[in-house]
Amino acid sequence: MADPTPVIDDLCAESEELDLLVAELSPEQWALATPAPGWTVAHQIAHLAWTDRSSVLAVTDQDAFAREVETALTSPGDFVDNGAEEGAGQPPARLLAEWRAGRKALADALRAAPDGARFPWYGPPMSTASMATARLMETWAHGLDVADALGVARIAPTGRLRHIARLGVRTRDFAFGVHGLTPPFEEFRVELAGPGGELWASGPADATDRVSGPALDFCLLVTQRAHRADLALHAEGPDADRWLDIAQAFAGPPGAGRAEKGTAR
Repeated sequence: MADPTPVIDDLCAESEELDLLVAELSPEQWALATPAPGWTVAHQIAHLAWTDRSSVLAVTDQDAFAREVETALTSPGDFVDNGAEEGAGQPPARLLAEWRAGRKALADALRAAPDGARFPWYGPPMSTASMATARLMETWAHGLDVADALGVARIAPTGRLRHIARLGVRTRDFAFGVHGLTPPFEEFRVELAGPGGELWASGPADATDRVSGPALDFCLLVTQRAHRADLALHAEGPDADRWLDIAQAFAGPPGAGRAEKGTAR
């Protein structure tokens, strides 16, 4: 069993980076619209805080988490938005404090989890490393939305993207399934250029279906923060080509994605 400490550390680092972006915002900036329809900067942080609280329950109190799932099933199309709306209605200082406390509680709980532990979730159960990876993915993706709203550039991509890229590869079959499609039987070869130019490769070297390109672009794709047409990703084979149209690394129904901007590199 791989040591989950590195991905937990990277989750904390990603959260701290986003914290620096929002810590000194004015009330007017908290109310700025983000690329997610109907969501302000406050909604983005509230969503992260809400999901952290749910994650802590999944790790530390599975009966309480099961009750959360039952509540979610009563309004499957609204519970995520409702959680974000409730949190966004708080004063920014209180929202910020709750997000900080919740993410620390989650990191502490994940570090204390026994080897081999698996936790329930809204999708399949997750290991400690998988839970931390999913939270890292969401923190990075929602941080992009916040940066877009503020009109600022994020800090240059780091090696933390490797966790998100791996998650994107592992969720290939999930993406096909939520679109009502039968996942391909054969593995794909995925070759990505990391932020430092290093090669991140997975899958058989002789695979027929292949995906290649910058790791940043792949992560933007699987988190649906950019349209495929605006990214420098290349697919070989019909199944790989189809995957790039539907890829998503997050749980839930198919996402709407982002509109094409015509900025492919």
